[in-house]
Amino acid sequence: MSDTDRIAAPLRRAAEAGDIPGVVAAAATADGVIFEGGFGTRDLATGAPMTADTVVWIASMTKAVTGACAMQLVERGKLALDGDLSRTVPELAQVRVLEGFDAKGAPILRTPRRPVTLRHLLTHTAGFTYDMWNPDNARYLEATGTPGIITCRNAALTTPLVADPGERWEYGIGIDWAGKAVEAVSGQTLDRYMQENILGPLGMADTGFRIGPAQRTRLAKIHARTEDGLVSTDTELPQDPEFHMGGGGLYSTVGDYLKFTRMILAGGTLGGMQILKPETVSMMWINAMGEVSCRPMKTANPALSNDVDFIDGWKWGLSWAINPQRLPTGRSAGSLAWAGLANSYYWIDPARKVTGVYATQVLPFFDAKAVAAFEGFETAVYESL
Repeated sequence: MSDTDRIAAPLRRAAEAGDIPGVVAAAATADGVIFEGGFGTRDLATGAPMTADTVVWIASMTKAVTGACAMQLVERGKLALDGDLSRTVPELAQVRVLEGFDAKGAPILRTPRRPVTLRHLLTHTAGFTYDMWNPDNARYLEATGTPGIITCRNAALTTPLVADPGERWEYGIGIDWAGKAVEAVSGQTLDRYMQENILGPLGMADTGFRIGPAQRTRLAKIHARTEDGLVSTDTELPQDPEFHMGGGGLYSTVGDYLKFTRMILAGGTLGGMQILKPETVSMMWINAMGEVSCRPMKTANPALSNDVDFIDGWKWGLSWAINPQRLPTGRSAGSLAWAGLANSYYWIDPARKVTGVYATQVLPFFDAKAVAAFEGFETAVYESL
C-alpha cells in the first residue's frame, strides 16, 4: 500500500461507514504537499460528492488568519501587542465585567480592573466568551436581547467580559475585536485587508467571507447529528454582514487553508511571498499567555458543541493552541493547532516540519466520530514521514 493510500484509508472508512457525510483533507511537509483528497458526500440530501476542492465553512480556523493580519500590523508599528487597545478601538473603553444577575435577572456590571490589549484578544485572555460555552453569556444575551455572534451584527460584540483581562483563559469573541483593530489602523474592511495582504499573495482564491458563484457550486452543506442520524441543513452565515467575523467568518477549501499553514510552517514565506517575518512567526508559535492555561470548554448548547476537555497545561500562542506533550498521533510537543465549529481541524508541527488540514461539516463541534477520523488521518500522516 502506498503512503497516499494509507493516509486516505481512515478518511475513506469513516465516510463509507456513514460516520461522517463526507471529508476532505490535505497534508504537507517542508518539501511540499504530500496528500490531498475528498471522500463521501458534501450533501446527504443530494449525494453530491465531497471532492478535494469542496468549499467548507472553516469557522474558528479563521482566527489564525485574522491573527496573522494583526501581527503584520504589529510588524509595521501600527498595532502594539501590549497597551490599552481602546486608544485604537474606542468601543473597547465601554466594555464591562459581568458580576452576576440581580433578583430580577438584570445583569450586574462593573468596570474592568485593567484595559484590554491585543495580546489579550489573540490569546483569549481578555475575558470575552461565547454563549455556547458560557451559560452566563447565554443568560446575558437572553436578558438584554443582544444578538449572538453568528448573526455578524455589531451589537453581538457588546457582550461583557466574565473575568478581568489577563486573569484567565476564556474562549470567545476576542479575535472578532482584533479584526476591528485591523480595520481601525488599516483604514480597510477586514475582508479587503485580508484579501490584499494574505489571501491574494498566497493564492487562496477560494477563501473569503462571501461565498462567490464559483464557490457555491462546490459548497458542502452543514449536517446536524440528530437522534435520526445525520441531516443536511441550510445553515449559512449572513452574506451581507454588518461586520466581517474575524473569529469565524471564512469559507475556504482544505487546499487553500493548507497554503496558509504551510506559510506558517516555513516561517512566514510561501512561493516567494513573504507574509510575515520569521521572527514574528517564531513569536507567534510560543506561549503568549504566561502562567494562564486553557480551561475545559463545557457546552452550554449541546446542539452546537460537545464538551471539549483540554489536556492539562495547554497554552495559547498568537492565535492558536499549543500542546505541551507529544500526542498519540505523533504530533510533537509545542505544535500549533485549532479547529472550526463544524468539525474542521488543522495542526502545524514545527519540530517534524509537517502540517495537516481536515474538514467535515457536522454539528455539534468535537463530534466523536469526526474527531476519530481526524486522529486516524493525522496518525497516518506521521506514519508516512
